[in-house]
Amino acid sequence: MNSSKKSKEAFLADESGAKVEGTGSGFLWDKFGHIVTNYHVVAKLATDQSGLQYFKVTVVDAKGNKITTEAKIIGFDPTYDLAVLKFDPQGKELTPALLGTSSNLHVGQNCFAIGNPYGYENTLTTGVVSGLGREIPSPNGQAIRGAIQTDAAINAGNSGGPLIDSYGHVIGVNTSTFTLKGSGMSSGVNFAIPIDTVLRTVPALIVYGTPYCNRY
Repeated sequence: MNSSKKSKEAFLADESGAKVEGTGSGFLWDKFGHIVTNYHVVAKLATDQSGLQYFKVTVVDAKGNKITTEAKIIGFDPTYDLAVLKFDPQGKELTPALLGTSSNLHVGQNCFAIGNPYGYENTLTTGVVSGLGREIPSPNGQAIRGAIQTDAAINAGNSGGPLIDSYGHVIGVNTSTFTLKGSGMSSGVNFAIPIDTVLRTVPALIVYGTPYCNRY
């Protein structure tokens, strides 16, 4: 009797075979127009040597007005799958995301993923923290340790969006989903980069464009 096993892999959320290309999510880091997202969302332009490393971004200002403008990549870290974009607020008042901590999370607590799955803007999915301290692959083949596992749906276009807790604090950056290879279907096992890792990495990306000055 022959038997076969379907292999399982953790795929970056925008590599599911969906036809919505070049889309992703992010969140406002500060009032100066810095946006945090995943490196794999911007990787093609991040490595473009032509200097045209610009994206069209849509943000909402403090008064609820939608702003669509250009943003430039100013820093990225493939090892942690993080990137920072910068746009000109043009005098608009911005409300940055509320940053939490991932150090005191516990399995079973509620969480919410916000993003643009398949191009549907401002979609919120709900779930719980399913596991902690997971290890997932980064775009450069290294391991991202300490990832948050959740069953809140993360699909193509969700990458780079925030995973938030019940108080609205960002606890992670949505990045990948675990699928049966070749199926294109999510298993409900999804992952986010913990916000404590993001907090250690992003300031150096903003100032230097690279994280390596913070590594020993």
